[in-house]
Amino acid sequence: MALNQSGLNDMEKKLAEYKCDTNEAVCLKLVRFPEDIEDDSTTFHPEYSHQTFGDDEVAFGYKGLQIQLYYTAGNLSTLFKVKYSSKVTEKFDCVEADDIEAKIREIIPAGFTCNVDDFNSFLEKDANFKPFGTLLHAYTVHNEEAGELTYQIYKADMTCPGFQEYHERLQTFLMWLIETASFIDADDDHWDFFLVFEKYNKDGETLYATVGYMTVYNYYVYPDKTRPRVSQMIVLPPFQGEGHGAQLLEAVHRFYCSLPKVQDITAEDPSENYVKLRDYVLTKLCQSLPSFASEKLLLGFSDDMVKEARDKLKINKKHARRVYEILRLRATDMSNEDQARDYRLEVKKRLFGPYRKNQRELEKMKKCLRPEELVSHMGQMDTQVQHEELEKSYQEAVGDYRRIIERLASQA
Repeated sequence: MALNQSGLNDMEKKLAEYKCDTNEAVCLKLVRFPEDIEDDSTTFHPEYSHQTFGDDEVAFGYKGLQIQLYYTAGNLSTLFKVKYSSKVTEKFDCVEADDIEAKIREIIPAGFTCNVDDFNSFLEKDANFKPFGTLLHAYTVHNEEAGELTYQIYKADMTCPGFQEYHERLQTFLMWLIETASFIDADDDHWDFFLVFEKYNKDGETLYATVGYMTVYNYYVYPDKTRPRVSQMIVLPPFQGEGHGAQLLEAVHRFYCSLPKVQDITAEDPSENYVKLRDYVLTKLCQSLPSFASEKLLLGFSDDMVKEARDKLKINKKHARRVYEILRLRATDMSNEDQARDYRLEVKKRLFGPYRKNQRELEKMKKCLRPEELVSHMGQMDTQVQHEELEKSYQEAVGDYRRIIERLASQA
């Protein structure tokens, strides 16, 4: 029996050598020049791969696994190749390797190639690629090596020739970069698409590279309004940290502000990073509004702020309140004990809202819970714990607000 157990352990160890971390194995690349294909410095990897390879994000059956998904920079024409040094079925008959190709085919549309020569042909055709839709905004970013780089933001929809096929390739990045991503029903004409491209030169020609995009769904609001809701937003890793997300969100916001039928702009299940980005963009937009003037901020959050933010910038009351807290912090002398205390109480008053809700729920529970169950819930409502959590939430909010204020100052 011991020998069998030892043999089993030896087999497990051998099989373990054929497990690969799919976040490392998947190699993504945006290719502008043929030499980029073999240049490892242009490769980037997923943040997530669980939606394709399971919660453990592991592929079984290979050593040295490399899953290559290379895209031409503009049109996103795709090269898909699987490489490995050895495969489990070559040495063991009792197990079977994962079908990598079948898993990847579930998320990438038809039309890809597995041949590098064919991919190079796609690359030559990329010179003819032009952005889809209507130009909304152009801006430049200074790069230490390349100097001033030009970027453009376009609004597109499914009526643009070729856009549907392009979007099918573009949305594959969602599976690798957003934890809870899903493909949308692009046949629904309530969707708007906003795209960011870099405009660059290659051999004297003007070319475009895909940088990122946002999808927005237009919900109906009775009786005659719409509420655009941001669904998904990504900036591809080679372009992250350069301010493109802020440029995109601001351009999208300004676009909808120009439409009288839009009531306000929201987001679907926003991530923490998106909330911080939105706080920055909305604060930048609101800081010049008369109702958010420094002398008015110190008087407290007002109906005038709510109305002006809604009417001029399509910002709802909840988001306007966060903007107010950021701008009031900037206008507050935190070395002044009275001003600092007033600010702290003002923010905590909002933060305390969820706790008050919990207390109301507890009062209802008292009428229907058994004593032992009530003790458990009472422990969750401990006043000291509430105080500590409230203080922690306040400090985190102020920390985020200070970073936004610093960013605004650096952009002034």
